[in-house]
Amino acid sequence: MEADSPASAGAPQPRARGAAGAIGSQLRRIQGKLFTWNILKTIALGQMLSLCICGTAITSQYLAERYKVNTPMLQSFINYCLLFLVYTGMLAFQSGSDNLLDILKRKWWKYVLLGLADVEANYLIVRAYQYTTLTSVQLLDCFGIPVLMALSWFILRARYRVVHFIAVFVCLLGVGTMVGADIVAGREDNSGSDVLIGDVLVLLGASLYAVSNVCEEYIVKKLSRQEFLGMVGLFGTVISGIQLLIVECEDIASIHWDWRVALLFVAFALCMFCLYSFMPLVIKVTSATSVNLGILTADLYSLFFGLFLFGYKFSGLYILSFTVIMVGFILYCSTPTRTAEPAESSVPPVTSIGIDNLGLKLEESGLPETHSAVL
Repeated sequence: MEADSPASAGAPQPRARGAAGAIGSQLRRIQGKLFTWNILKTIALGQMLSLCICGTAITSQYLAERYKVNTPMLQSFINYCLLFLVYTGMLAFQSGSDNLLDILKRKWWKYVLLGLADVEANYLIVRAYQYTTLTSVQLLDCFGIPVLMALSWFILRARYRVVHFIAVFVCLLGVGTMVGADIVAGREDNSGSDVLIGDVLVLLGASLYAVSNVCEEYIVKKLSRQEFLGMVGLFGTVISGIQLLIVECEDIASIHWDWRVALLFVAFALCMFCLYSFMPLVIKVTSATSVNLGILTADLYSLFFGLFLFGYKFSGLYILSFTVIMVGFILYCSTPTRTAEPAESSVPPVTSIGIDNLGLKLEESGLPETHSAVL
C-alpha cells in the first residue's frame, strides 16, 4: 500500500504540467502577437504625433489665457505658409508628371476641395469651443473615427474584423473616462453660449477631418507624400489667407506684439509643421484609422502638462483613461485589416500593408514549420 501511494499521488502531475504548459504557450503566443517590435514602433510614432498636437494646444492656451490672443486662422495660415514654402517649392522643381504645373493641370479642383476640407476642419473645431462645452468637444470629436472607418470601407476598400470594432469601442471608452476625469477635476466650468451650434460645429469639423485623413492616406500610398503636402500647402495658404482677412482682421490688429507672443506663434507653427510633415509618414506605414486612435492621447498629454503650467487638478482617472486608450490602440494594431479586391478580379483579398500589420505578416511568413507542426 505504501509503495502504491506515491504513484497514485503523482499520477495527475503530468496532466497538470501539460495544462500549465498549454496555458503558458498560449500566453506567450498572445504576448508575441500584441508586443512585437513593429507594434511598439507604431505606438511610438503615434505618441510622437500626439506630442505635436499637445504642443499646439499648450501654445494656443498660453496665447489665449496669458495674452488674450484668439487667432486660430492666423496660426493655421502660418503653418500652411511653411508647407507652401517647403513642399510646394519641392514640387515646383520636380520633373515629369510630378511637377507642380502638371499636377495643377490634371487635378487642381480635387486639391481645392481637399484644402477647403482641411482648413475648415481646423477652424470649426476651434470655433466650437466658443459655443459648447469642453466635454461636448472631446466626446463629439470622436465622431470622426466611425466616419473615417466608413469612408475607408468605401473609398480605400478596407475590410475590418470584429476585433477592430472592439478596439475602437475600447478607445472611445477611454475617452469617456477622460471626460469623467475632467468633470471630477472641475475642468468643466464653461456652460457654453449656444451648445447646439457648438455641437454641430464639432460634428462638421470631425467629419471634415475624416475626409481629409482618408484623402491623405490615399495620396501618400498611391502617389507621394510631397504631392499631398505641397498641394495642401498651396491651397491651404490661399483659402486660410482669404478667410483670415474676413474673420480675424480686428483680432490681429488688437494683438500687443512682443517677443513672448512671437515665440509662442513660432512654437505653434513648428509643432503644426512637424505634425503635418510626419503624419503622412505614419499613415503610409499604418492607416488613417490607427493614427487617429493613437492620437486620442493628445488631450491627456495636454492635461499632464497643464498640471504644472496651468494648475490643473490631478485625477487618477487620467491614468486609467490613458491605459484604456493604449490597450484599445494595441488591440487594433495587433490584427491586420484586409483590402478588398474589385469585384471583377479573381485575386483573393490581401492584407493591407502597414506597421500595425507588418509584424503579423512577418510572423506568419517566418514560421511555416510551426504552423505545419500544429496542423
